[in-house]
Amino acid sequence: MPGADGAEEAMDVKQLRALVTVAEVGSVTRAAEVLHLVQPAVTRQIRTLEHELGVALFERTRQGMQPTAAGSTMVERARRALNELERARAEIRPTPGAVSGIVTVGLLDSACNLLAEPLASVVLRDHPGIELRLLTAYSGHLQQWLDDGDLDLTLLYNLSSTPSLNVEPLVRERLWAVAPPSAGLRADRPVPFEEAVAHPLVVPAAGHGLRAVIDAAAAQARVEMNLIVQTNSMHVQKQLVLAGHGWTILPGVGIAEDVERGSLSAAPLCDPEVWRSIVLGTSRSGRITPAAEVVARELTRRIQSSVRQGLWPSAELHTAKDA
Repeated sequence: MPGADGAEEAMDVKQLRALVTVAEVGSVTRAAEVLHLVQPAVTRQIRTLEHELGVALFERTRQGMQPTAAGSTMVERARRALNELERARAEIRPTPGAVSGIVTVGLLDSACNLLAEPLASVVLRDHPGIELRLLTAYSGHLQQWLDDGDLDLTLLYNLSSTPSLNVEPLVRERLWAVAPPSAGLRADRPVPFEEAVAHPLVVPAAGHGLRAVIDAAAAQARVEMNLIVQTNSMHVQKQLVLAGHGWTILPGVGIAEDVERGSLSAAPLCDPEVWRSIVLGTSRSGRITPAAEVVARELTRRIQSSVRQGLWPSAELHTAKDA
């Protein structure tokens, strides 16, 4: 909207921060506390933004301030703009002789326990100028976040390079049948796929990458699976198995600690063996910063070390012949 002097008002960073914060906490009062502002200032920033855009960005509900459809779009764009500004500030902040910047890394839910703490430790110790942000999820979510620009690099599986995605194969790992301890599954006694899926089965939801691997194995073995629950949480998969509701299928790295504690039993699948490939994905749409390159290198080293030390069950490092 034109101002009093005829010049067009322009949204500023303070308005964008107010918008994103109100959306995240659901309240102008709580947003003011987070931003260390008085409530009328936050209200004014939101109203000024709405006036400029000509649309309502929030509606009051019993659950608090909820973004409208237009507000949700604006919040998503504003959050990315603020993230990019923050990254730019971190990259250009003078730190003689050191790589600096914000790096957001996606880790597969199943490999998080093995990789997150060691990666954070080495980055904190050797690269103090890098601010590391770790997000965990299933591969499908991580790929979407990478496509959306919310991740600098991420682990994914069973993917090849595409026009929008650079992929570096790192490791391939075998999938395991997972059951309650009473089933007595053992690492040295592989379980035929047909036998495993004859049990009531808890599996990832349809459309999930791991589910696609499982479905392909079922098609290859020409068997019907006895599916009882589908979920998007590895924790829920293991919890339902532990409660005796059925078996599940997971990579060895995701259940190694549970098997060691004796809370679950597991065995690699056979007839057919079922494998997934872990890759490191980066976007082709943006510049890979020096800080992201450093973190990618450290993550790759950690994965290689874990496999060589036998910490990653039934896994093999990618070699040229696998390409």
